[in-house]
Amino acid sequence: MTAFRISEAAPLLGVSDDTLRRWIDSGQVAATRDDAGRLVVEGADLAARLKGSAHGPEDPVHRASSARNRFVGIVTDVITDTVMAQVELQCGPQRVVSLMSSEAVRDLGLEVGSLATAVVKSTTVIVETPREN
Repeated sequence: MTAFRISEAAPLLGVSDDTLRRWIDSGQVAATRDDAGRLVVEGADLAARLKGSAHGPEDPVHRASSARNRFVGIVTDVITDTVMAQVELQCGPQRVVSLMSSEAVRDLGLEVGSLATAVVKSTTVIVETPREN
C-alpha cells in the first residue's frame, strides 16, 4: 500500500503540514509511523478524503509537454478485467476517468491511493456558457 509522509500528503490535500498534523492529532485523518519512525498517511485514506476535496495539488512532474491539461490526483478506484481497466482519479474537485489496458495498470503500479497525473490532449474542446433567457 502507498503511504505518504506529512510533507507529501499535505499539498495533495491542499493544506499546510501543520494543518495536517492537527487533523491527525484530532483524529480527522488516520496516520501511522513508517520503519524510520516518520508519521505517514496511507494513500487509500487520502483517496477517501480527496473525494470530497475542493483543492488540487500542483503537478510534481516538471517537464516540457505539448499537453496543457494536467490533472494531479490520487487514484480512487481501479476496475480491471483480463484486457482492459478503468482508473478513476480525484484531482482536486475534478473526477477524471481513464480507460487503459490492464497491462498498463500493472506496469504503472496503479492502485487506490497511488499518486498519478492525468494528461489530456484533445483537438476537440467544448466550451459552454449559461443560456440567456
